[in-house]
Amino acid sequence: MSDAQLTQISALSQKDKGPAFIALIPEILSRHDPSTLVADLHKLVNTVVNQDSIGLVVGRQVLSELVKILGEGSIKDVELRKRVVKDTLDTVQPRIVSYEEQVNALRFQLADLFEEEEDWSEAARVLMGISLESGQRHVWLLISDAERLKVYVRIVRLLLEEEDSVQAETYYNRAALLVHSGMDDRETLLQFKLCQARINDYSRKFLEAATRYHELSYVGEIDEEERRHMLLAAVTCAVLAPAGPNRSRVLASLYRDERTPDLPTYNILSKMFLDHILRPAEVKEFEKTLKPHQLAKIAISSNDRLASAGQYDAPAGMDEPTASTRTGPATVLDRAVMEHNLLASSQIYNNITFGGLGALLDLTPGAAETMARKMIEQGRLRGSIDQVDKLIWFEGNREEDDAQGKAGGLGDVEEAEDTGAPFTKRWDTQIRLTAANVESIVQHLTEKGLVRITAAG
Repeated sequence: MSDAQLTQISALSQKDKGPAFIALIPEILSRHDPSTLVADLHKLVNTVVNQDSIGLVVGRQVLSELVKILGEGSIKDVELRKRVVKDTLDTVQPRIVSYEEQVNALRFQLADLFEEEEDWSEAARVLMGISLESGQRHVWLLISDAERLKVYVRIVRLLLEEEDSVQAETYYNRAALLVHSGMDDRETLLQFKLCQARINDYSRKFLEAATRYHELSYVGEIDEEERRHMLLAAVTCAVLAPAGPNRSRVLASLYRDERTPDLPTYNILSKMFLDHILRPAEVKEFEKTLKPHQLAKIAISSNDRLASAGQYDAPAGMDEPTASTRTGPATVLDRAVMEHNLLASSQIYNNITFGGLGALLDLTPGAAETMARKMIEQGRLRGSIDQVDKLIWFEGNREEDDAQGKAGGLGDVEEAEDTGAPFTKRWDTQIRLTAANVESIVQHLTEKGLVRITAAG
């Protein structure tokens, strides 16, 4: 295509310029030589956009037609199409304010091409260039809140695929401000909730992530295999969550889900729910299923390091195992397992020495004391610390899962009268719980006709 041809069309009247320029587009796209096609298209776009004599109306008309034809897939070669779209965007860039609608459409096309090639970061970068925060727009350039929400959710999803959770959270926060506008769009709303779960996961807010994943695993619109992945992610996040009453509730919900026994992580889920001590081999097996961000290293504060490395003298008359040299958990999984084992030990022992707990957790006695102290401070462990005798005393667990929180839900048992003697009270409560559980089991067996009770002669 010669410059003379473009000059000749430019000299036409305003009403004839648009159709004349538009007629050139199919002619140019039919060229077999890619280099010639790109060069001629560049000349055309540069002429209609950057020459003042053409006029804004004609420029928009021609560019809109080009965007439409490109969107219809007139260029089959993906690489050539990407090259054409990029070149067009670069050419229009100096006049982007006047051609914002067309530029946005081209960016959506380019993002689609990158996403098809699974180039997540480039697709996200292209979408980030779309003007969504402009305060002054012409009426025809207005983008509804629902459309903006779609774009933000898509950017978040792409960034998470690239594991760029920091930038993803920025765009997630923008989407959160608009989520009210997408209540009628079920697909976008589900994508937003999934992004929310994944952001919590990457931010190590494992308890919130587990809850979100579990909720989504029940949604019928989601593919069955995807729902299974979400259920698996819910179990993983629940295991990694800080030990305590809130996690116990999430674990109970997952444990009672009839789908979880089919998961490869069911063994560790059941052990955590039932407050069993986790063994190193089981932890190693579970570790293989974790993603890189779930194996992130965690830092130990200088105060905790000093407390953990302090000299420990075993209580007089006690023969304690050789102390570990570890001053704290190294990863998120380490911390979750140690806190769980500490909580599980509170169900077994009335008290334990710092050295004994350190041997159980594979920590120095000081580090074991520090971990117990923090959990007691945060209300995740019921107990007290006797630093004179170097003992941790565990209190009776009076949480709601005494009866209903465990498997079976055997009903309420009234607490014994507070006599002021903690060990007597614990002993009485344990007897009452055991008797109530036995009675419930016998009643259940009797109803099934498996046991016949006869009156004593």
